[in-house]
This record gives sequence, structure tokens and C-alpha cells, in this order.
Amino acid sequence: MKILLCFCLCLPLTLFAAENDYLLVLQDHRFQPSELVVPAGQKIKLSIENRDATPEEFESYELNREKVVAGKSTITIFVGPLSPGRYPFFGEFNERTARGALIAK
Repeated sequence: MKILLCFCLCLPLTLFAAENDYLLVLQDHRFQPSELVVPAGQKIKLSIENRDATPEEFESYELNREKVVAGKSTITIFVGPLSPGRYPFFGEFNERTARGALIAK
């Protein structure tokens, strides 16, 4: 009975958390999508999947984040809650092509 109650209480939180999960893909030294709309005022989970064989460094001064993504791997970062606005990011190792932004609405 206690296990069922715990499951029922946790289920809404699990479903809610999945709604704030976002994915960026690095392929051919470019972020896809290059612009990602996320909800303002909420903490989000951002997974970055690097499909290239070489590493890339996800960097954003506005988000205060800097993390290396090894080739053929995925990292997760948490950001927010963000005020409405545009938050640019780039790949430090391929800065000319690996560019994008989170747009909080």
C-alpha cells in the first residue's frame, strides 16, 4: 500500500520533469536546432548529444555554462529558471559553425 501511494505521488513529478527536457544535437560541428525555445521562469534539463567523432565545448557566457562534450557522447546540464530573452551559446572548438541560442518565452 505504501509503495503504491509513493508511486502515485511521484508520478506527476516524473511526468512534469519530462516536459522540461530538451535536446541539442551537435552534428557536422553545428547545433541542431540552432535556436531552441524553452519556457521562461522554469528550470530545464538540456541534453547535448555530440554525434561528431571529435569533442566540442558547449559554452555560454549568458547561461554561465562551459562543458566539454566528448565525441559520440551526451552530457546534461541544468539551466534556469530563465527570464524571457535570448541566451546565445557556441562550441568553442568550432566557433564559426557551432552557434545557437536558447530563447526563453
